[in-house]
Amino acid sequence: MQNPSPIVIGCGPAGLMAAETLARAGYAAHCFDAMPSVGRKFLMAGKSGLNLSHAETLENFLQRYGDARPRLEACIRAFSPDDLRAWAAGLGIATFVGSSGRIFPEGMKAAPLLRAWRARLRQQGVQFHMRHRWQGWQGEQLLFDTPEGERRFGGKFPAVLLALGGASWSKLGSDGAWAQTLSEKKIPLAPFRPANCGFDVAWSEHFRERCAGLPVKNVSAACPNFLPRRGDFVITLHGVEGSLIYALSAPLRDALERDGNAALTLDLLPDVASERLIAELGRPRGRDSLANHLRRRAGLTGVKAQLLYECLPPETLRDAARLATRVKRLQIPIQRPRPLDEAISTAGGVPFTALNESLMLTRLPGVFCAGEMLDWEAPTGGYLLTACLATGKAAGMGMAGWLRQGTGDR
Repeated sequence: MQNPSPIVIGCGPAGLMAAETLARAGYAAHCFDAMPSVGRKFLMAGKSGLNLSHAETLENFLQRYGDARPRLEACIRAFSPDDLRAWAAGLGIATFVGSSGRIFPEGMKAAPLLRAWRARLRQQGVQFHMRHRWQGWQGEQLLFDTPEGERRFGGKFPAVLLALGGASWSKLGSDGAWAQTLSEKKIPLAPFRPANCGFDVAWSEHFRERCAGLPVKNVSAACPNFLPRRGDFVITLHGVEGSLIYALSAPLRDALERDGNAALTLDLLPDVASERLIAELGRPRGRDSLANHLRRRAGLTGVKAQLLYECLPPETLRDAARLATRVKRLQIPIQRPRPLDEAISTAGGVPFTALNESLMLTRLPGVFCAGEMLDWEAPTGGYLLTACLATGKAAGMGMAGWLRQGTGDR
């Protein structure tokens, strides 16, 4: 008897991993995507170096998922960063651990890995249907919008995976449009929220013209309910963005939602003790300008000095002790997150309470969800991709189990 063909809608990392897991279990999937080719966001993420995962201890790794850890832990333990490296090696892609602990493919690019993965999936019998935008169900059939018009696929489907991404980077296919379709099926959804995002700051025009595009390097940043973290970020026309800001984006966003205001607190000289800084800045300036005094006594130049002029009143700049205190605790008021579509990822979507342990929707038996459309978030650094792959594998295993049971009625 021929095995039934499962359906995967969404050809990003989660969907492709589910298709591979199904193929290994003897079920060749039909994979659909609205875009012309697979893995568009995956390729974009790899343009500056594909960060696959992180080599820290698994316990520390799991802590990065915050409140979602209890539901993601089993998936990630079943497909850990070590398993991910072995999987990549099976595709002929060697990996290495960078100085930051991040895991990268040799060559740093996403395209070779994706090409090898797609070729292996085709050899396993997986069929791809591109430029097929899912429109929901019409009776027992799945409805797709294609360049040739509407297409309905098959009759009863014993297993369907939705791996449609979050609600950011819509030009790459993750537009969150699926939320309306699931809402009509009475699936509860958490509102989309930006994650790993930049923020607006009310810069003066003078500061914006002088500093937009400049990096702020080697600072420590903190915000309410979050421990300080070292790193770099970038001044933008609208505010701030970059890896350090992304690491703080969830608590900053939550503070804005909770309190209506939030501030980024910077230590511009994290390697200099406060006492030493007070002593140095307290030395007589003589005929030196403030700019020269900051440069000679504290090594503060460029954008760091400009941040002081931008954020501090003149009386603080003139008082050595108060100025030293602010160098170590410079507060930048944050207005709002940048628009949802600019975020690297999104929180919100399908809550885990709407799913069983196999990532199947309890209200739609036989329909599974994986990847960024689930309600979780994590910082950049390989955590996003690892969890997408891990939930894709878990959903694929759940689908295979469902198919083996032979209970395909929804």
